[in-house]
Amino acid sequence: MSESSLRRVRVAVEAPQHSGLTEPLDYLGPQDLTPGTLVHVALGRRDVMGLVWDDLPEGQDLPEGEQLPESELRPVGEALDALPPLSDRWRKLVEFAAGYYQRSIGELALAVLPPQLRDLDAKQLQARLKKLDKADAEAAKAAAAIEGAAGMPAALPERPALTAQQQGALDALAEQSSREAPQPALLWGLTGSGKTEIYLRAAEAALERGQQVLVLVPEINLTPQLEARFAERFAGRSIVSLHSALTPAQRLRNWLAAHLGRAQLVLGTRLAVFASLPRLGLIVVDEEHDPSYKQQDGARYSARDLAVYRGHLEKVPVVLGSATPSLESWQHALGGRYRRIDLTERIGGGALPRVRLFDMNRLERKKGVTTALSVPLLDAMRKRLERGEQSLVFLNRRGYAPVLHCDQCNWKSDCPHCSAHQVFHKEDRTLRCHHCGVTTRVPRACPSCGNPDIAPLGRGTERLEEQLAQALPGARVARIDADTTRLKGSLESQLAAVHEGEVDILVGTQMIAKGHDFRRITLVAAVNPDGALFSSDFRAPERLFSLLMQAGGRAGRDAAQAARSEMWIQTWYPEHALYQSLLKHDYEAFAGSQLHERMTANLPPFAHLALVRAEGRSVEAARDFLTAAQAAAQALPLSLGLLLYPPVPMAIARVADSERFQMLIEAGSRAQLLRFLRAWLPELHALKRRQKGLTRWAVDVDPLAI
Repeated sequence: MSESSLRRVRVAVEAPQHSGLTEPLDYLGPQDLTPGTLVHVALGRRDVMGLVWDDLPEGQDLPEGEQLPESELRPVGEALDALPPLSDRWRKLVEFAAGYYQRSIGELALAVLPPQLRDLDAKQLQARLKKLDKADAEAAKAAAAIEGAAGMPAALPERPALTAQQQGALDALAEQSSREAPQPALLWGLTGSGKTEIYLRAAEAALERGQQVLVLVPEINLTPQLEARFAERFAGRSIVSLHSALTPAQRLRNWLAAHLGRAQLVLGTRLAVFASLPRLGLIVVDEEHDPSYKQQDGARYSARDLAVYRGHLEKVPVVLGSATPSLESWQHALGGRYRRIDLTERIGGGALPRVRLFDMNRLERKKGVTTALSVPLLDAMRKRLERGEQSLVFLNRRGYAPVLHCDQCNWKSDCPHCSAHQVFHKEDRTLRCHHCGVTTRVPRACPSCGNPDIAPLGRGTERLEEQLAQALPGARVARIDADTTRLKGSLESQLAAVHEGEVDILVGTQMIAKGHDFRRITLVAAVNPDGALFSSDFRAPERLFSLLMQAGGRAGRDAAQAARSEMWIQTWYPEHALYQSLLKHDYEAFAGSQLHERMTANLPPFAHLALVRAEGRSVEAARDFLTAAQAAAQALPLSLGLLLYPPVPMAIARVADSERFQMLIEAGSRAQLLRFLRAWLPELHALKRRQKGLTRWAVDVDPLAI
């Protein structure tokens, strides 16, 4: 290739973290190299995958001295041009996310592609595409054979009749779809009001227009369930899922199907917001309030917020569904930025479960009286057993007990590597740290004083399961939490047992509180929810209210049983405003009071926050880095009008022998915060190079936990 046929091209590469390289790098490549093409390039001594990026707009060339002369640029290596380029809209989404969440374009662009794609050369990619073509041809042949044997196309499954409210919601969405720039829709619907049917009908309309549909769910365990509903409704359509539980080969195959436009429906967790979809026509975000949509490491993006931005970029409707919307989305709806669509009735006319607040202060306070399961609650469960109905007991803490304790010398089972306790798991007689994962055997006696009588303090789901089995002999008790669902397929088999009536009482963490359609459950009990009422995190009440509403929504989903369904909440604070709103299922009152509190305290959504977290081998290393960072921030003119809080230890200050500090920045406007962060980040990169003992640092824009 002659020198004259080469030109300067920008390539986004995954540069080493904290190298300070945030923009694409310049290489020499062929004149006809299209932006969005994957290429191999040299970076230092490595050969890495890169993505050809857009040229800088006219007049935006780098200043003299910052741009290498073309004679010093390295050539672009092999191009993977068998793959259609990633679209300009996809690149704009990545560029926006990288700028907003303060990461490099290359880091984000490469991180959201399937890992296996980054390891392929052009020949290997060709082989994968041929394999995909063959599999698609065989699937089409098999479908045609089934149709031929039946003599006619497969009949569409019968669709349930819509309620007047559901029809109204669909009409509102259809009206948005017809607009040139649709407004995001907040579908506020009670649990059991038929939100999923709205998603299915809206998806059907988009598919009939020849478009692709992206449906996001918060957690992996909800993906197979929703996938089954979509597969049943859209038999014969190409549906793929994208989430972290897939094997690398499955993830690549499904991503390619979406990128090539062959997959008509893509269901996935937060990562799927970056799926390449050339004919995107609808985005659905189910349970939009769920904190799982926020990435907690690397580029700390919010998939919910990026879904809204992607809808704006691609000019397609976005449906955000929830029974308890996030306060940010609720405020956007109140302010007119989102179109609010209400579903206030349960399907079949069923009522929401009656909420009963059991005042724990009524219990006799003496040794030996269990506070986990009050006598009235056990009586209520007994009645369900007699009627052949199911109960669900919710406790958001796995393990047998949060801590082992010696009452002679006050020893506790602290983790040697974290400022947290090791949790006692009775089933395998281990102490496990849920933060760093270290596991040890339970000691025979107190390691401090030798007292053989060490006892569990508090309770987790494992202990609750044991207590229920003892209190209600003959009841079939099952537990679903992260410990019982480790093995592949175990969650699906346990849920199937509940649906088939082989379980009388289901005990579990928040895994069972969301999204599941249990038809036989008529009693839900939250046994120890008070901890979140007094958390230092201002979002804790919002999360608790949402979780309890979700858990309560598992009861009475069968309209015939709805009238006698109940939700019990055992609390020491029955008069608390949160529980009083829950008593009436009054999300509006709760949201109104929370928004008033946040406006008074100048908290989101009325202010904009960023956190800088630092981890070091010593307290001094982490703290000194943030102290120096604060001083550098105060020297910047853009920090005027911002609140820079002093560095403080994180709630769990030490994890895996790493000391952790954080510093909060508060701004009145989002644009002001982002301008400041852009100017400040180079200072942080320079500080990191000088600060010995600092292991890592990260900026978190719009943090969920403080």
